[in-house]
Amino acid sequence: MDIQMPVMDGYEAAKRIRRIEGRPDTARLPIIAMTANSFAEDVEEALRAGMNGHMSKPIDFQTLYDTLKKWL
Repeated sequence: MDIQMPVMDGYEAAKRIRRIEGRPDTARLPIIAMTANSFAEDVEEALRAGMNGHMSKPIDFQTLYDTLKKWL
């Protein structure tokens, strides 16, 4: 999930996805933050928003692979 999107940021999008009624699968849906912001507070905010993880840009392909392997 890109954090800096127009109209709605990734944090709000993740919160809304997690609150979709009638769709229990949204609680298990992997959502990984992707952002240039890599401070500890950025990771914490992503987790508070309901995301499963956080990756900072530029993306390291091994980290991307490991993260996808973990959650998919």
